[in-house]
Amino acid sequence: MVADPPKGDTKLLAAAEPTANGVSTLVPKEDRGTAGGGGCSSPDQVRSCLRANLLVLLTVVAVVAGVALGLGVSVSGGARALGPARLAAFAFPGELLLRMLRMIILPLVVCSLIGGAASLDPSALGRLGAWAMLFFLVTTLLASALGVGLALVLQPGAAFKASVEVGGPTTNVPSKEVLDSFLDLVRNIFPANLVSATFRSYNTVYEEKEVSNGTKGPGSETDISNGTKVKVPVEGQVESMNILGLVVFAIAFGLALRKLGPDGEPLIRFFNSFNDATMVLVSWIMWYAPVGILFLVASKIMEMEDVGSLFTSLGKYILCCLLGHAIHGLVLLPLIYFLFTRKNPYRFLWGIVTALITAFGTSSSSATLPLMMKCVEEKNGVSKHISRFILPIGATVNMDGAALFQCVAVVFLAQLYKTSLDFVKIITILVTATASSVGAAGIPAGGVLTLAIILEAVNLPVDISLILAVDWLVDRSCTVINVEGDAFGAGLLQHYVNRTESRNSVPKLIHVKSEAPLDPLPVPAEEVNPFLKRYPGPAGDADTFEKESVM
Repeated sequence: MVADPPKGDTKLLAAAEPTANGVSTLVPKEDRGTAGGGGCSSPDQVRSCLRANLLVLLTVVAVVAGVALGLGVSVSGGARALGPARLAAFAFPGELLLRMLRMIILPLVVCSLIGGAASLDPSALGRLGAWAMLFFLVTTLLASALGVGLALVLQPGAAFKASVEVGGPTTNVPSKEVLDSFLDLVRNIFPANLVSATFRSYNTVYEEKEVSNGTKGPGSETDISNGTKVKVPVEGQVESMNILGLVVFAIAFGLALRKLGPDGEPLIRFFNSFNDATMVLVSWIMWYAPVGILFLVASKIMEMEDVGSLFTSLGKYILCCLLGHAIHGLVLLPLIYFLFTRKNPYRFLWGIVTALITAFGTSSSSATLPLMMKCVEEKNGVSKHISRFILPIGATVNMDGAALFQCVAVVFLAQLYKTSLDFVKIITILVTATASSVGAAGIPAGGVLTLAIILEAVNLPVDISLILAVDWLVDRSCTVINVEGDAFGAGLLQHYVNRTESRNSVPKLIHVKSEAPLDPLPVPAEEVNPFLKRYPGPAGDADTFEKESVM
């Protein structure tokens, strides 16, 4: 007799391989890897590993080379020795990378969200959106609390020595009322013109107007004397893409196309094809990214006049920001992912290393969005309708790194000005940092622009010249954490969708079984024989025994 093959998991068994005597046997898949020492031990496996991770290695080398090149030129004189014209020419390859990435943000965000919203059921869309917003809110609150806690413990502003001079008009930051900031957020959700929303956002500005005698001022019940000037909010525009408004419109438009049914299918296919073509462009740009990142990092370091004294004076503040980002990105976010999915979070992180390094080089979460979509879909198995729906929203509303940095900066400035922070002010910092990060511009130094809102909320002077002095480094770390949180959110939603689908399939099978109790199916011989062998009886009672086992 020929022995039956083992009835274990056939996925763990490779195809039959002939042995020395010519008999074919099933070989477990692990044995192939362990036979040669496992991992990338043989030269062919090493070459395949290097080929698969070539882009990651090139990007890492580009960052290291950019830091070394920037420090080397800074020692030789830096930007002063080169001059403005040569410095602009040196930074030109990095500028090209930013321009290429920004070029495809608009078609990528609009087409991906329209296709994603149209492919999802409205009820599923609501659940996914709710879970995504909950995840983004919780992680942003955790990042804000971590930033405040680290700043209170390390006290970066207590022992600060003002030995760094920051040139330029960095202290003239226009302040804005907290209420006007949130009203601007709502106004940008509903743009008045979609065309202008592709390159402009609404921003309230203030004008001083004289109010004559007999006219009541805003919010006042008494007359204002002649010649009194009041600050009046008026409509203004800022040169920045209104991604929040485009996101809301794209989701609504996708739902409208799904509502049309078969009539909307041609337009849905058009946007899906447009999005696929955009991702092909992204794959081409990715191979230029190491060159652009090298010159971006090097040029930013060369622009600093005295890097040594800058780190000496603001080293504790930089350490507080980077340590908080490291704890949040390497401990808190992976821990949340592991608790909900029971999967290795660092394997997930390895799949998005290229996007994270690109975020560090470009310092823009919006510019990193195309590469992050490609990484989570190809390396981490996130479906397209999940990634292309969640990641654009995350790039707009999820700013973990920016919230942490803002909290550290506010506590640092409070310690610098010898201002005590009570419990109410700390809660105000947490809430304002979390709320102001929603809709913040996903551009370089976008978090600094919202820092003034938090300073106004806790009655601190809006003087962020010291913060801007090291923002070129801290902002890059913020961008890495921002895009990492978006990626983990997409991974968690993919796990939620998979688990929901597996749960929904069980009740359907039970319901089908219970619908036909009067006409049971005949039991196959394979299922009866084990009972007969396990409980042998007289030969004449075989039929009776089989009926009892079935019933």
